[in-house]
Amino acid sequence: MESLFNQNDNQKLIDRINSLSTTSKAQWGKMNVSQMLAHCQAPLAVAFGEHKLKRGLISILFGKMIKNKLMKDEKPFDRNLPTDKTFIVTDQRELDKERNALVSLIKRFRETGENGMTKDAHPFFGKLTGHEWDVLQWKHLDHHLRQFGA
Repeated sequence: MESLFNQNDNQKLIDRINSLSTTSKAQWGKMNVSQMLAHCQAPLAVAFGEHKLKRGLISILFGKMIKNKLMKDEKPFDRNLPTDKTFIVTDQRELDKERNALVSLIKRFRETGENGMTKDAHPFFGKLTGHEWDVLQWKHLDHHLRQFGA
């Protein structure tokens, strides 16, 4: 599986982001391309420990089981999965500003490395290793880039 910590994989992901334009249309979901780029920044902020979320009862009961399944499964995320309400972007955003911010976070993720990930529990999956943060971030970003055909 690809890794944001790998320089070549990281650059390929950035190239996919750079291929998006204001005319890129979603194949599913409600966000436009600029909103999607803004949305993708929030989980990275969680990985850095900069966006704090509380764990709910459902995540405490089922998060670890679902995490284990996601870690073993090479297939991409399904369409229309639920998201934290703080990750939902409904206002209009400027494409280049959101693209630059996301690319900066993706580069920072690689440069920071596994040891730079928060030690706080993920709000749904619980404690994660640096590798597990990487897998989830890769799958999330890939999911939304596929959403827009990139």
